Amino acid sequence: MNNLRALVTGATGYVGSRLVSALIDEGHDVVVASRNLARLEKFGWYDDVTSVALDAGDPDSVKQALAEAGPIDVIYYLVHAIGQPGFRDSDNHAAATVAEAAKDAGVKRIVYLGGFVPTDDKLSEHLASRAEVAEALTIEGGPDVVWLGAAIIIGAGSTSFEMLRYVGDRFWLIPMPKWAANPLDPISIRDALHYLVAAADADRVPAGAYDIRGPETTTYGDLLLRYACLSGRWRAPLPVRGIDTSLVSHLTGLVLPVPGGLSGDLVESLDHPMTASKHGLNDLVPDPPGGLMPIDESIKRSVAPHRARPVDLLSDVHHLADTDPDWAGGDTLRIRRLIRTVTPPIARPALALLGVVPGPVAGALRTGLDTLVNLVPKGLSG
Repeated sequence: MNNLRALVTGATGYVGSRLVSALIDEGHDVVVASRNLARLEKFGWYDDVTSVALDAGDPDSVKQALAEAGPIDVIYYLVHAIGQPGFRDSDNHAAATVAEAAKDAGVKRIVYLGGFVPTDDKLSEHLASRAEVAEALTIEGGPDVVWLGAAIIIGAGSTSFEMLRYVGDRFWLIPMPKWAANPLDPISIRDALHYLVAAADADRVPAGAYDIRGPETTTYGDLLLRYACLSGRWRAPLPVRGIDTSLVSHLTGLVLPVPGGLSGDLVESLDHPMTASKHGLNDLVPDPPGGLMPIDESIKRSVAPHRARPVDLLSDVHHLADTDPDWAGGDTLRIRRLIRTVTPPIARPALALLGVVPGPVAGALRTGLDTLVNLVPKGLSG
């Protein structure tokens, strides 16, 4: 693939921030976009990119951003308002706005990362919105669109993985409702980035919708138990009945530190099988060196203890970056961060003992410390 000039929207998000690094490593010229330019300065790749202010919902802002960016070959569309009131309408409007401006600017391709869309008659708001965004990006005479669908992305800092982590850490008996047995095709963040970079190549990947997945099919329940085992925790499944995802979605904001609206929308998606269609990229894009990453290896890399570093300096993209959400990384890491704000340096060596604190106790302690220092979990940035 020839070197391209790529505009990454949602560059401050989990996937977007790592995608910028991956594109730079491949030799591409990268423009990053955010509503708040000051936030971009926190990322390690800041000096290696061009930055533009862009509010995807504002037609004038999008046109101005593309004018400042100069000629663009491909736009990576990674913005969303999931977790916010009225996100479905907002996402549709933003996608249509970007598509029209991209058409006028002569952009050749838009690569969009969404989710799997099951064939069920009734979809969650989240899943329905993902399909609608793909439609809104596809306009007559506009850029061709490559829609990559993914289920859970495994990696420290990924919202879906962090939800998995907190459930596995905080519950000794893990509730297993009927929908926890729905089949699921997760993918490691390394493999997701591999496909995202390849999707920019029009000679290799024709316009269209493709599902991306790792090498194994599992279930959400099995994924929870595998996480617990690989992170060194004993956990047991507790079969339960009569608990639907709509109820769980309301409870997640109370028991998990992940932003409530965001986690609730994602939980409701678990009511459907989340497996890839036959329309994948395997026949078009070679596997990464060594092959697609198995689930256990992805989890091991994601829970390995490493200090959070700038995203462009991560030795492994599964590790936590210093720009990932402040609620990411698990209770023990969060407690250490919070206690450092209220303890003198001489007492900090004792923080190593936090590793033996039971998950539920750590969760309660973390919540209390959040209140003490007036720190509350913050939502995802876009």
